[in-house]
Amino acid sequence: MFPVVGMSLIEVIALAVALAMDCLTVAVVSGVLLGRMEWVTALRMSVLFGAFQALMPLAGWLLMSFFAMQVEWAGHYVAFVLLAFVGGKMVRESLQPAGVQHFNPRRLLTQLLLAVATSIDALAVGVSLAVVGYRSASQLLLPLAVIGLTSLLFGIAGWLLGARLGCTFSRRFNPEFVGGMLLIALGVKMLVVA
Repeated sequence: MFPVVGMSLIEVIALAVALAMDCLTVAVVSGVLLGRMEWVTALRMSVLFGAFQALMPLAGWLLMSFFAMQVEWAGHYVAFVLLAFVGGKMVRESLQPAGVQHFNPRRLLTQLLLAVATSIDALAVGVSLAVVGYRSASQLLLPLAVIGLTSLLFGIAGWLLGARLGCTFSRRFNPEFVGGMLLIALGVKMLVVA
């Protein structure tokens, strides 16, 4: 089957869950904003989350020798800027009069930005995988598959939860404002934890 190098299966699953938490948060916010489950939108966003979460560690692993320190240092700042940009845009739009175009998680460009922003830390994980002993692409298949699948499933779960909370939440709070603040906080967390 797949060789377990450097990390046990339990450690790989724990790593995958840790990486997927950002995807879960963004998916919940998106579901709350729309107030209902939109399967096409949720699946597309979740597939993008899974793909980027799986491909970023591969990219980090491939670039490890050249970018090891730069990726780890700069990655948190890139994620912060992307999340702060999207979150700030949401907050700004939430304060505009009704009828003005607001943050739309249905847009492919928005989904791509969120997928990249939530997967930047996975780039540094790829560097770590090289350090703990993953020497060939075939050894990475299991960790990358687990990371990608976990992020996809957490994305769908987040959408379901967000859609369920959406109707109740939107009656009490401005979900776009709260969602924007959550994305900004997520970006700040990435800076602080760095």
